[in-house]
Amino acid sequence: MAGKKRLLTGIRASGEIHLGNYFGAMAPAIRAQADFDSFLFIADFHGLTSSPPPDELRSSVRSVAAAWLACGADPNTCTLWRQSDVKEVLELSYILSCVTGLGLLERAHSYKDARAKSKQLRSGILFYPVLMAADILLFEADVVPVGKDQLQHLEMTRDMATFFNEAYSPVLKLPEAMSFESTQVLPGVDGRKMSKSYGNAIHLFSEEPVLKKEVMKIITDSKALDEPKNAEECLIYQIFKVVASADRAKLMKQKLEAGGYGYGDAKKELLQEILEGFSAMRQNYRRWIDHPSDIEDCLRQGAKKASEKAVKLMDRVRQEVGL
Repeated sequence: MAGKKRLLTGIRASGEIHLGNYFGAMAPAIRAQADFDSFLFIADFHGLTSSPPPDELRSSVRSVAAAWLACGADPNTCTLWRQSDVKEVLELSYILSCVTGLGLLERAHSYKDARAKSKQLRSGILFYPVLMAADILLFEADVVPVGKDQLQHLEMTRDMATFFNEAYSPVLKLPEAMSFESTQVLPGVDGRKMSKSYGNAIHLFSEEPVLKKEVMKIITDSKALDEPKNAEECLIYQIFKVVASADRAKLMKQKLEAGGYGYGDAKKELLQEILEGFSAMRQNYRRWIDHPSDIEDCLRQGAKKASEKAVKLMDRVRQEVGL
């Protein structure tokens, strides 16, 4: 879109969307559609790092795509595609790996965390930031929405672009980080950042019985019903104040701090807030999931638009490196 900066963001295909995905990535990107040329993708190549069964990966792609569409991504104004439908990303990833030092990759927080948990790491984890850099650079993104935990990956992307530009010529655009004031980082039910890998998520589009079980798992202290509670230290309230309006969050805080309002009551109120506040999105999601061919049509349309950009950039890259 002429005159608009290009915004790019992706969500890994590794299960259903949770509240952290929505408030941290999807909602800000969808609100930005009017002001940016928005490129939104489903990262199924990234999903391969955990070697999921093929049907599970395909299901995850459909689920993430349906979530984007249900939450307001408009295929007529944004570009929504499946990462693996634009193969140029793998070619650029390999070329970037040829100008990137191993030391940079070994300093990635994601690699260090994985290394601390397992001695048997696959190379896909080490090269994860290279593919992520290719995702961004291939489409000449101007801005990338990032949280504090993702800032290093964007800095590494800029480093790789600089390595290439200095080795050949300034073909790759260096993206800027964009932080939205409204972007929220949600804790999971165990107090750590809400994450699929931690298994501590509350999934936005789960069936009501499953959603209820997830909410009821939120860890609390041992304060009795009548005791006043510190709302800011209460995980239920920390999630509720992001999900609900400011007035409703204020009211829950008052009830917690006054006493006579238990954690069970707060969990029920949080569950009801999710069910009512996201009712329309949950219904839209179900309609998309029930019509997978419509999802595929949207992804093919988006892949065609994305491929046009990717082919042009890769023609320039190949010429620079002598391919």
